Amino acid sequence: MNAGTISPECPFGQIYHSLLDRYGPQHWWPGETPFEVMVGAILTQNTAWRNVEAAINNLKGDNLLAVDKIVNCPDAQLAQLLRPSGYFNIKTTRLKNFCRFLQASGFERLRELPTGELRRQLLAVNGVGPETADSILLYAFERPVFVIDAYTRRIFSRFGLVSGNEGYEALRQRFEGAVDASAAIYNEYHALIVRHAKSACRVKPACSECVLGAGCAYAAK
Repeated sequence: MNAGTISPECPFGQIYHSLLDRYGPQHWWPGETPFEVMVGAILTQNTAWRNVEAAINNLKGDNLLAVDKIVNCPDAQLAQLLRPSGYFNIKTTRLKNFCRFLQASGFERLRELPTGELRRQLLAVNGVGPETADSILLYAFERPVFVIDAYTRRIFSRFGLVSGNEGYEALRQRFEGAVDASAAIYNEYHALIVRHAKSACRVKPACSECVLGAGCAYAAK
């Protein structure tokens, strides 16, 4: 299974293959470098990705998309560049905290750490929660961890596989126990979940358009 496939025999595998057949490979995460991916993971907290893209483009436009440049940028200037991402003053502090962490630790040294230790260090950075840390681990460091987000809770609770009220760690361990896969597969699965949640399994779902409808407890109601 770690070679790059998920068995279609378990419910989690069935959902993965159904989504992949419906939408095809998603080629996620949008970002030209691991550092840009990490910045995006921090800025995407509580906002839509299009707003993050606008903020990152602002950083690129001012030639500030680099660890040292962000750390040395005055807070007021950085906040204005991050304004499209919302909560820009808070995100200015969080982004600087993270960049100082990268400065002190070194990206190459971090790459050598075991996944558990790297995750522990990421979570120790003020402003980095479990979802952000796991997004960085998966998409920037290519580690096999599954990212749990609101879309995951929505889809799989409607399908009846989880309650949706589990704690983050419990739900992550549930997924990783059910789908023991490579970083590439976790990447693809999470991207497909996001795509499906936006296309069909929305807050107000379009069940008639859902490829998962036949096995969905929510749709059956």
